[in-house]
Amino acid sequence: MMNILKLLLLAICVIIVSSCGSTIPTNLTNPEEIFNSGVKYLDDEDYLEAKKMFDLIIFQYPASQYADDAQFYQGELSYKKGEYILAAFNYNRLRKQYPSSMYVKDALYKTAMSYYKLSPSYDRDQEYTNKAIETLQEFQYLYPKDELFGDVSNKIQELRNKLAYRDLFTAQLYSKLDNPRSAIIYYESVINNFSDTDSYEPAFIGKIKALIFMKKEKEAESMIIAYKANFPESNNFDMLDRLLRGIKQ
Repeated sequence: MMNILKLLLLAICVIIVSSCGSTIPTNLTNPEEIFNSGVKYLDDEDYLEAKKMFDLIIFQYPASQYADDAQFYQGELSYKKGEYILAAFNYNRLRKQYPSSMYVKDALYKTAMSYYKLSPSYDRDQEYTNKAIETLQEFQYLYPKDELFGDVSNKIQELRNKLAYRDLFTAQLYSKLDNPRSAIIYYESVINNFSDTDSYEPAFIGKIKALIFMKKEKEAESMIIAYKANFPESNNFDMLDRLLRGIKQ
């Protein structure tokens, strides 16, 4: 079975290379010329011809000094076309196959940006949001003094705000459905995991209201004390104290 798969893979590679070779101008006689031609096609947005040039280098000249260039530009090509899943694949392949390449840092950043572009609205599955955060954090860890550090921090914050709001929205939905127990689970998720986000304070208030709704006086009182400590400038103290007095009567 493995031999069959290897033969199929070889056949695919041969087809790719053959298709590339059939359209290569005769004046392109070495990897440098082929690569430069691919970059020109890419700049001219002739993505099909650009891919053929980069494929040719990857498959026919894998030991050349332009192999990592071609692999990186495959990612650039996919990114420009808006094919972000394929772009992330190509950038990651560059990092794995050419770990000493000059493109490694850029490939890591562009991988993160590919996932960032794939991050959907808060009400959808957040797999790519989490991947984007993880990759952006990896970039910060590896390149703490890079000029992109601030931009990366802003994007991480943006994505964390999205994840926090997703849990807050779910909690508020359960509260509207008079299901405070389920609501508290999601309020606590925000409180415990997203204290740096815009949803942190609303989650505190939401949990307090849910506890008061359930007439859990002691727990609500403890949460109000914690809220006042975390948000000393808040204008909600009177409102929360009034709600708490309501269940004491």
